[in-house]
Amino acid sequence: MSDVKRVAIVGRMNVGKSTLFNCLSTNIKSLTLDLEGVTRDFIKDVVSWQGVDFELVDTGGISFKKLDNEIDEAVRKIALNAVEESDIVLFVCDGTVGVMPQDQEIAQFLRKHNKNVILVINKMDSKRTEENIAEFHKLGFEKTVLVSAQHARGIGDLLELIVIELNKIPKKHVKEEEPQFKVVLLGKPNVGKSSLLNLLLKKERSIVADVPGTTREAIQETIKFYKENIQLIDTAGLRKKRAIKENIEELMVKSTFHAVKHADIVLLLTDVSEGRLSDQELKLAFYVFEQGKALIMLFNKQDLLDEEIKERFEFESSRYDFFLKRLETLNISCKTEKNVGKILPLVEKVWHRYSQQLNDVVLTELFKSELEKRPLYRNENQLLVKRVKQVKTAPITLVVYVNLPQFFEDSQLAFFENIMRSKYDLKSVPVQFMIRKA
Repeated sequence: MSDVKRVAIVGRMNVGKSTLFNCLSTNIKSLTLDLEGVTRDFIKDVVSWQGVDFELVDTGGISFKKLDNEIDEAVRKIALNAVEESDIVLFVCDGTVGVMPQDQEIAQFLRKHNKNVILVINKMDSKRTEENIAEFHKLGFEKTVLVSAQHARGIGDLLELIVIELNKIPKKHVKEEEPQFKVVLLGKPNVGKSSLLNLLLKKERSIVADVPGTTREAIQETIKFYKENIQLIDTAGLRKKRAIKENIEELMVKSTFHAVKHADIVLLLTDVSEGRLSDQELKLAFYVFEQGKALIMLFNKQDLLDEEIKERFEFESSRYDFFLKRLETLNISCKTEKNVGKILPLVEKVWHRYSQQLNDVVLTELFKSELEKRPLYRNENQLLVKRVKQVKTAPITLVVYVNLPQFFEDSQLAFFENIMRSKYDLKSVPVQFMIRKA
């Protein structure tokens, strides 16, 4: 994409900003509940309409007073920055209640910063709400669209107006390359994902506070590392099902698993100060690998380790060496920034392993020679490999043509995987097999 403009959705809390975002976005969904403050970090997506692409940003509820609550204050700053960096602002108001004092504050801020504003009067679902329209003219914005985001009414009119306004903006001729691959930060609540994202981006993008559940949505940024464009995605922390009490946390889990599904590499953060890998973290690690995603384990909070906790963690982790030895692991501390600078080089190295194309002739000879050394039998029948062909990268996927496919089960596939890992550098990279009749 080139010269993509930014359109920010702003407004006070609970006016339907996230519902509007979901109407306009085709890929990423924002959390929507009838509760104040559901959106904390801003999320974004590229929207295309009538051949025009633009970046759509959903912000948290905007406020101009410095707030005592650490999380709310971080939300406020991030939302204001998103507005200041935008080309067009969709100022969303609630048509059912008319103009509120906070609406007037936001309008004053937008006029002061000379922003190109489209006033979006939402929740226009009845004639009674239409009586409030005249009141909104007092805000002083010429371009106004009436919508019902919940029922997708007026969305086409809004998109057409956005495109008209975008076409008036001079082109910057700035070329932005698509990301080569996606990296998801995964882990339990409060393990340090948002702190790590901010360190990697070298700016405040994700909200950080010592409160579980601070990040509620999967948020994303693209960074340049050497020649690679990497999309980083910070997810909501995953808790055990029995710990999920609110609807909002159920939505957080769905958002996180959606992010993993579309990832290439997963950075799984764990808190080593707990002295062990939890069952949930191990299940997450196995799940990621089973989904065909590359996996790097980051052992965070090394600054909190004493010798006793370190020994306990090493002892507890040793029980899973059969799996952990397949992975790249890194001891880090987001607080002291220990080894944080090694993460992106490691990510790049794993990506090249994950996306490599192997030689089919070499693969075939490798499998045949290994089966000559260690023949496989089933019901006195020798199992033979005739040909091996790589059909996919990221993850590496091999079609193995054999004489008796009905006898190739999990143990034989594990044997094939060991062959691959003994020959190639595949640390942190899953390998998938498809068995076919030769």
